[in-house]
Amino acid sequence: METKQKPDKETLDQWYGDPSNWRLGVFYYNKKDKRIFPPKRIQGFGWTVNFANPYSYLALVGIIIVIVIIGKYIR
Repeated sequence: METKQKPDKETLDQWYGDPSNWRLGVFYYNKKDKRIFPPKRIQGFGWTVNFANPYSYLALVGIIIVIVIIGKYIR
């Protein structure tokens, strides 16, 4: 598969169902999956973070900063 080509639904389901892509059964870690926030294992319950994507750490820090700033302004 080319790196620019988007994986099909079957490939995404395979990655998601593979226990080796889950650390401690909770943290999603798949270098082949370029998404930062893939959907959770249970459909309809939000998203999880792909910790293999380096941008996921930046996104988490950004979300935490926004929450802290909003929390300070609410007081």
